[in-house]
Amino acid sequence: MEYSHELIMPNDDIPFKLFLFEGKDGHYVREKHWHRSVELFALFEGGLDFYINDTCCALKPGECMLVNSNEVHAIHAPEKNRTVVLQIPLSTFERYYTDDKFIYFSNSSLLKDGEVMGLVREIYDIYTKKECGYEFKVMGEFYLLLYLLVTRYRMADVEERVVRQYKKLDRLSAVTAYIKENYAAELSLSSVAAAFGYSPAYFSRMFCRYTGINFKNYLDSLRLMYAYRDLANTDLAIGDIAANNGFANSRSFSKLFKEKYGILPSGFRKEKM
Repeated sequence: MEYSHELIMPNDDIPFKLFLFEGKDGHYVREKHWHRSVELFALFEGGLDFYINDTCCALKPGECMLVNSNEVHAIHAPEKNRTVVLQIPLSTFERYYTDDKFIYFSNSSLLKDGEVMGLVREIYDIYTKKECGYEFKVMGEFYLLLYLLVTRYRMADVEERVVRQYKKLDRLSAVTAYIKENYAAELSLSSVAAAFGYSPAYFSRMFCRYTGINFKNYLDSLRLMYAYRDLANTDLAIGDIAANNGFANSRSFSKLFKEKYGILPSGFRKEKM
């Protein structure tokens, strides 16, 4: 297996994911992976090494890197850094696709765009302060960022090999999108394979190859992510959370939750109180 798929969920209160890079303390390696979202890294302190389709780019303070949808990439953080990351759902750009669900942005020309860096800084500062009306101000700056991306960096002519790579992974992206839409229902490997015209055996092999995880574990991880959010942000009973997120019962939910997070749902909820 050469690379893995990353599950991405937006923040609770905005339609994209915004966070400080998890490798901020240095001595960090994120091996080759891919995801459907467009990802923007803005480096303010330290250094990062990006490997996109096996091409290395060393990022310096004041520079940013955009990772396109379905672009295989790895990140090495040898030293401490301060990096703000935005992960933007691909569907955000659907009015600007240049091919069937395809949009591609230039990486190299975006590298030293001070205006983009300033917008990312502003978005992060507004979001972390969370003052009255912050959501509106964040979205105003976010839409300006999107405007810059589609007007300055969207590429109409893209090499055929890039399009082929995108479409190869896009087949599985459609599957993962389908699972995200239906994760709370009764899903099985056979039913999802049938929905996309694959045999169960072929689908199982393809899924493992390009996500780095088997179908059941992927589905369990997705359900747990949504259940974790419900536990943290609602007063729903644990049994209801289990049922709403596709688990067979609260016992199986509790078992998987403890395996992933090291604590039972009931204990997690008590800690949050």
